[in-house]
Amino acid sequence: QPQLVQSGGGLVQPGGSLRLSCAASGLPLGGFAVGWFRQAPGSEREGVALMGNDGRTSYADSVKGRFTITRDIANTASLQMTFLKPEDTAKYYCAAGHFTLFGTNWLSEWRYNYWGQGAQVTVSS
Repeated sequence: QPQLVQSGGGLVQPGGSLRLSCAASGLPLGGFAVGWFRQAPGSEREGVALMGNDGRTSYADSVKGRFTITRDIANTASLQMTFLKPEDTAKYYCAAGHFTLFGTNWLSEWRYNYWGQGAQVTVSS
């Protein structure tokens, strides 16, 4: 059974950094578009970042310049988050889908076939 297993997250002060990881088993991440989404309490889930199967990336305006998505040879994707703000507090999910990045199509959740279990990120002093 293909699955995505997340690690990382936690509590960090404003201005701090955190790294989230997403390890895939049973599916080769290199052939998939890998996205990160987040959901804050009382809000809808929103797209944060994506790396397409061709290596191109796309980011939400709210995280551009602060977050970086990567994919490594260990079949793992990561989201490096820096200069964190209280408004970044949310549960973060990784997801993988078999589609080609085009414009903002990556924001559509239905395009993703596999989802991680989620990891809480809390930014607070």
